[in-house]
Amino acid sequence: MHTIQQKRVTMSNILEHLKLINQADLRQKGKTKYPLNEIIGISFFAMSAGANDFVEIACFAEVHQQQLEQIFPLQNGVPTHDTITRAFAMIDPTYLQNFQTQFNELLNTNQGEKLSKILSIDGKTQKGNQSQHQTPNHIVSIVDKHGFFLTQELVDDKSNEITAIFQLLDSLNIKGHTITSDAMGTQKELVKKIRQKRADYVLALKANQKTLHTETSRCFGDPEFLVTKCQYFKTMQKARGCVELREYWQSKDISDLSTKCDWIGLKTIVMTKNTISKPDGTVSVQTRYFISSLSLNVLEVACAIRGHWMVESSHWHLDVTFGEDANRTLEKTAAFNLNILRKLVLNFLKLMDMSEFSGLISLQKRRFIISCNPVKYLQQLLTL
Repeated sequence: MHTIQQKRVTMSNILEHLKLINQADLRQKGKTKYPLNEIIGISFFAMSAGANDFVEIACFAEVHQQQLEQIFPLQNGVPTHDTITRAFAMIDPTYLQNFQTQFNELLNTNQGEKLSKILSIDGKTQKGNQSQHQTPNHIVSIVDKHGFFLTQELVDDKSNEITAIFQLLDSLNIKGHTITSDAMGTQKELVKKIRQKRADYVLALKANQKTLHTETSRCFGDPEFLVTKCQYFKTMQKARGCVELREYWQSKDISDLSTKCDWIGLKTIVMTKNTISKPDGTVSVQTRYFISSLSLNVLEVACAIRGHWMVESSHWHLDVTFGEDANRTLEKTAAFNLNILRKLVLNFLKLMDMSEFSGLISLQKRRFIISCNPVKYLQQLLTL
């Protein structure tokens, strides 16, 4: 990933860097009262404190104008929600993604290590962006195993996910990392790209690779194969009255796979079985298969498979914590820019120091706490 070696990156540095976005302002000179960097900065703070849409962002700015004036000039006061909406529709998402890159450098520097070695790829549809006249935005993202969003690409629909994944991989230095993806990403050319960039992969198998899926399931369907050719690992977890048993089998015996030579770097195949026992006595079982370039080490591959859950969890937060699917922003660029901003705020919330409170504080509760005392917590943000 990107690293800063000469000086410590602070949020104040990043806000200063955000001024570069003013160079991309397409609004008429002399008719603009609110620079883009002020609009984005205010929106970032407002969303951290619980604002989910443009009206709520404008309300936050009006209520906390005095505090915001300590950060931004605000020579013409605070913008209205209509002004904020128009600005988000005109901003090139590339500039917000550069802002995101700066924030990731902050994560790298302050955590004292590079971002996680497991990077998960998944797509999410912005359902609120849909109307009878247009299909909704579909956004493919890369997330690390701690749930930090690194980058994303906007595509027309799910059928274009593969193209977006190639672009995402080209935008990052993934050398030495392990890439995970659902079955959509299990493509021969994508595997080739990953290996060319000197990374590993753990990719889910489904019917889109019918022959490979059938042959892999046949291997693990042999009890003797499980006993003599596999490493085995299991975990058990209790939650909400349910008991979940997670089992992992990994084998380096891929001799029965007729297409093994088509998958560059393929070393092992994996089967997982999740068994959930509910309080009412019902039991559900889900079996899944994977291919991987990782050597035989079932603990490592289990970590990668489990790590992919973080991208699904992070997408869940966009909907539940930030109300993304309920947001009816139809202008596609504005909706995409809001998605990037939500991810930036989500990353920030994970870093907030809430040690004064006992127990784990959810992201939703963190937003509420910030809204109770924005002066205190926005200052904490500036000194990250």
